[in-house]
Amino acid sequence: MFEPSNVIVGLEIGTSKICAVVGEINSAGALNIIGIGQARSNGVRKGEICDPVKAEEDIRNAIVEAEQMANVEIRSVFLGVTGNHIRGFNNHGVHPVVSADREITEEDVQDVMKNAKAINLPADHSVIHAVRQLFQIDGQTGITNPVGMFGARVEVDVHVVHGHVNRMQNPIRAVKSLQLDVDEIVFTGLASSLALLTNEQKELGALVIDIGAGTTEYVVYCDGVIKHTGVLAVGGDHVSNDLAYGLKLPLGRAEQLKIEHGSAVLGDADRGQKISISNELGLPAITINREHLRRIMSLRLEEIFELIEQELAELGLLNFIRAGVFLSGGGARIPHIQTLAEAVFDLPVYRGSSNSISGLKSALDQPEFATAIGLVRFGSFQQKQKRKGKSSGFLDGAKNVFTGFFNK
Repeated sequence: MFEPSNVIVGLEIGTSKICAVVGEINSAGALNIIGIGQARSNGVRKGEICDPVKAEEDIRNAIVEAEQMANVEIRSVFLGVTGNHIRGFNNHGVHPVVSADREITEEDVQDVMKNAKAINLPADHSVIHAVRQLFQIDGQTGITNPVGMFGARVEVDVHVVHGHVNRMQNPIRAVKSLQLDVDEIVFTGLASSLALLTNEQKELGALVIDIGAGTTEYVVYCDGVIKHTGVLAVGGDHVSNDLAYGLKLPLGRAEQLKIEHGSAVLGDADRGQKISISNELGLPAITINREHLRRIMSLRLEEIFELIEQELAELGLLNFIRAGVFLSGGGARIPHIQTLAEAVFDLPVYRGSSNSISGLKSALDQPEFATAIGLVRFGSFQQKQKRKGKSSGFLDGAKNVFTGFFNK
């Protein structure tokens, strides 16, 4: 095995699965996915580690599988983080241009970004990302790159994503315990959007919703920049729990029914229909009402979408989502979930795929791999910027305290 410098690894520690994706930047600078490894997740709940020993073993298994497929030795990863402690909000920075000729330099841009990131967070929180939106110079708005322009006052809008320091240290420590470095941590919702959306879709305005087992992340793009991010501590596992409670079944059996007979929409053909399932103990078969099953699923999934829709409506963002809604995560596989989402958002809805990236077709078409693929893409952006010898224009401040904390 070898570890060439152009290899990038994304690691998602999810509630139902651990996923490691290996990407390679070719001589032309294009990203190619060359390996994937996954393992069932046993030590994670609602997107956060609850049993470090189990989680570390599952991470090791996913990494080993990815190494074998890609024929590389993995030494570091871009690590996805999530959880209901993660918050996102927009902030504004202002900086006076003090040079004699009033020409705006890269240093002025860095200073106005620092001012925009100088925010009062809770003492136990830290910034994960400060994402540049648009600049303003002496009242002129909509500027994407002010360097070389002239003005007395430069302003910038940023989207800040922050989270609880200790809760984000847990997945980093789990990775470090395997003698792996963490290049950077990345909010998983942001990673999914990087995998799914084209530049045109970001310009038009798009909503990405990643429905995992334990959490649902969502990201809104308008005019090519991130306008809003959020996390709900609700996902596919909660649908299974609802079914187990409503149908009076063991959780494992409810999960199986969800996969084999589930639907996000209750149709006329479901009324009065029954499902017969065998009893594992050799007792008589159990009969389940299919209409009841699908109604339970539909109500829970509708609630998830409505929570997001209400939040975006309050922020006045729904009218700017012209490219539509893009679904990823394992929840995107639920039959007719696009139909349900279209009814809630009154927008076109698509199951997302990573079409703008080349490599393993079997992985790129699967909505549940979007996050890990997006982590690799994030890493490729960072690597290209390092080669140019400057910070990324996409993100500022993504290199954060966590990496330094564990690299000491």
